[in-house]
Amino acid sequence: MKILITEDDFTSRLLLQEILKYYGTSHVAVNGKEAVEAVRIAIETGEPYNLICLDIMMPEMDGQEALSIIRQMEASAGLTDINRAKIIMTTTLTDKENVINAAKNQCDIFLAKPVQKARLLEELRKMRLII
Repeated sequence: MKILITEDDFTSRLLLQEILKYYGTSHVAVNGKEAVEAVRIAIETGEPYNLICLDIMMPEMDGQEALSIIRQMEASAGLTDINRAKIIMTTTLTDKENVINAAKNQCDIFLAKPVQKARLLEELRKMRLII
C-alpha cells in the first residue's frame, strides 16, 4: 500500500508512521500544498496513493482545501470511488462544521486526535486496505 501522511505536527506524524509502517510505504507532507503536489506527481506517474492521512489544521493550505483539490485531481485523472485514494481526516477539530465539510469533500473517514491505533486499524480493515 502506498501511503501519504500529511501532518504538520512532528509527534502526530511519527505516530502515524509508526502505526502504518507494517502496511506499506509512507511518504510525508507537512502541509496541504505539499500533499497536493505529492498526489499530483503520484497520479502523473501512474502510481497514485492508496491511503492519505490528512490533518485539517496546517499552515499554507489546510486539509479541507487539500482534500477538495485532491478529489478534483483524481476525478480529472479518471480515478473513481473504486480506485482513488482512501482519505482519512485526522484532527482535533471535531465540530459539526468540519465533519460536514470533510464529508462534502468526500473524505472516507474522520478520526479525532490523538489517533488511536486500534481505531485506525479497524477503519483500514473496513475499507479493505488491510486484512
